[in-house]
Amino acid sequence: MNPHESGRRARPGVFVTGTDTDVGKTLVSAILAKAWGADYWKPYQTGIAAAAGDTETVAALLGPGGGHELHAPACILRAPLAPWAAARAEGVALDMSALRLPGTNAPLVVEGAGGLYVPVDEHSMMIDVPARLALPVVLVARSTLGTINHTLLSLHALRARGLPVLGVVMNGPPSPGNREALERFGGVRIIAEIPPLARVDAAAVAGMARRIPALDVLMRGVEMPDARPGA
Repeated sequence: MNPHESGRRARPGVFVTGTDTDVGKTLVSAILAKAWGADYWKPYQTGIAAAAGDTETVAALLGPGGGHELHAPACILRAPLAPWAAARAEGVALDMSALRLPGTNAPLVVEGAGGLYVPVDEHSMMIDVPARLALPVVLVARSTLGTINHTLLSLHALRARGLPVLGVVMNGPPSPGNREALERFGGVRIIAEIPPLARVDAAAVAGMARRIPALDVLMRGVEMPDARPGA
């Protein structure tokens, strides 16, 4: 285990990122929120000109009740681009250093946009967001061909920044070989494997949520540095 992943107790929340875009971050975020009775927040929402926002998708996947609060994004942009590019297209100036966690009494699932090296503003990448917010990371990866390289590179980038990784969620057809490779060469825990779902709805999310380890179990021994004003 990486030395940055033991020691001081972290905040009760996680930052969900992926090895790529469209890798299943929103589905996984809904499953984690359901499993942990957590609130949900997507700070940077782009692409609303072409599709509903991820907050609305998560609301539908969680279903009624449950006490989940879905916090409004800090920034909503129309183009399906990285926040930096979408903001430039709309004449909006983003400043990641001003980002603050919303107030909540529940655990918080924070969903990123794209992968770790998606530009957020003129000076920051998505990997800077969990550093800024002092949140450990859940990495969503495909289960299929190519995932070993993409996932190991993402883990290396996170650890190089001293960001603790709670684990990886593999999304797609089960692949015992890829799982073994990620555990062995990535030194990482596989939190869950999400198989192809016949229906992606609230019932399916509730079923998958029952397979997720408790958040306090995953957080044991996690060291998280304080929020970094300059990150």
